[in-house]
Amino acid sequence: MKNNVGLFLTKRAHLNPDLEGFIDVASGRRITFAEWNAGANRAAALLRARGVAKGDRVALLMLNCPEFAECFFGLAKIGAVVVPLNIRLVADELAYILNDSGATVLIYGEEFAAAVADLEARGAAGTRVKHWIHVAAPDGGAPRADFADDYDELRAEASDAEPAVGAEEDDLLYIMYTSGTTGLPKGVVHTHNSAIWACITITTTSEMRYRDRYLLMLPAYHVGALTPLTGNVYRAVTSVVMRSFDPLRAWELIDQEKITVALAVPAMLVFMDQVPDTDRFDTSQLRWIMSGGAPVPVTMIEAFAKRGIEVHEVYGLTEVCGPACLINPEDALTHAGSTGKAFFHTEVRVVDEDGNDVPPDTPGEVVVSGKHVMKEYWNQPEATAEALRDGWLHTGDVAVADAEGFVYIRDRTKDMIISGGENIYPAEIENVILSHPKVRDVAVIGQPSDKWGEVPLAVVVPADDTLAADDVMGHCVGKLARFKLPKAVEFIDEVPRNPTGKILKRLLRDRFPGPAAD
Repeated sequence: MKNNVGLFLTKRAHLNPDLEGFIDVASGRRITFAEWNAGANRAAALLRARGVAKGDRVALLMLNCPEFAECFFGLAKIGAVVVPLNIRLVADELAYILNDSGATVLIYGEEFAAAVADLEARGAAGTRVKHWIHVAAPDGGAPRADFADDYDELRAEASDAEPAVGAEEDDLLYIMYTSGTTGLPKGVVHTHNSAIWACITITTTSEMRYRDRYLLMLPAYHVGALTPLTGNVYRAVTSVVMRSFDPLRAWELIDQEKITVALAVPAMLVFMDQVPDTDRFDTSQLRWIMSGGAPVPVTMIEAFAKRGIEVHEVYGLTEVCGPACLINPEDALTHAGSTGKAFFHTEVRVVDEDGNDVPPDTPGEVVVSGKHVMKEYWNQPEATAEALRDGWLHTGDVAVADAEGFVYIRDRTKDMIISGGENIYPAEIENVILSHPKVRDVAVIGQPSDKWGEVPLAVVVPADDTLAADDVMGHCVGKLARFKLPKAVEFIDEVPRNPTGKILKRLLRDRFPGPAAD
């Protein structure tokens, strides 16, 4: 068997054809691994019929749904490169990613028809997309645009025979975009090998079991969903997939579907904790919820422990296909606040500016090594060289490791804001605000938020005394995804900078410590 992620599904369908592989909560569809694999083959066939070949980029803009899962594995089989698109981006942001990746096909859910119509109307100057494929929502409703093909119609005509395998090993699998420190998104490139090794190190380290039932609540464009989805196929785990997150529905599914394991960002845990009377739900089969994307508050770990549910803090990044560190069940409460130790097939160190290991309990930068580390940043050799040095990924995250090797994440040297599990880079927001004619200077920092973990605060130097906070926030609407919008604005006379012009954000955090007004 070749090292091709798509063949995970082929093999699992052969070994466990009748085992439920994908349960689509929104539509109620219960799809066996055999049915899922047949759908992936049909997706591969319909895309090949439209000229998609090895190395071609195909973008997916969909809420969590069976079609996304079919397309991902089908494209993997034929060697095309998947470009998962953040469903929360506006048309301008999507256009940049489509152009940068060179995607020639866009498969989109009907919920995004308006944004897609905007993109298509821009013509060749807007994107390189030649084929637009419309996926209907479970309840249908929105009419298909004249320029788009219908996914269901194409799928019905396509063969479900296994396609010829078009990629393996270090061939590209997907490009997942994450915001860059320059304000423009960077495409993280993963190969079949890096994705496979991510699955191996996760299933070797975490307490995953054959026939587990995994509640998947994160969006599929996120590494925190795409890697578990792949790993679940590898381990014969049933994925119970929410189209979008709802805290009450999450508790209901844990009860009704007898969920055994799950993953949630800390903000999701906060919302789930706020659901009243959770004792009415049977959670006896739920062994743990893995949580990452931001430090997990100790109070939240304790709140779930009172319900008899273990929360295992995980530390990971898109650049490592997900896994870096994980706390194991025995240490989850005794080392609350720690993200644990490196995954089994992963190395993690905390180093100084020269790359030397720092002593225990001394802050330093987290560096990660393993076969699941990204290949590169797409079309960004300088950023790649900065991140990948001497076999180690330099994360820009600050942590301490105690004498036992437990890692505690402390801060981020790159000033990234993590809000509700979404990565936000201040430079992107700053660039938009600086385009306002009444703004002289701006710095964006994160403020602590009980609801989201962090939210953006814009600290503005006005060029005109008539500038109001509402003017600044209104200027950002439509230019940034909603989760990136600053939640508040503060005005100052001067942004503090060092002699080289770098903003001294530490001083701003001291001056505006929050918490944010949620």
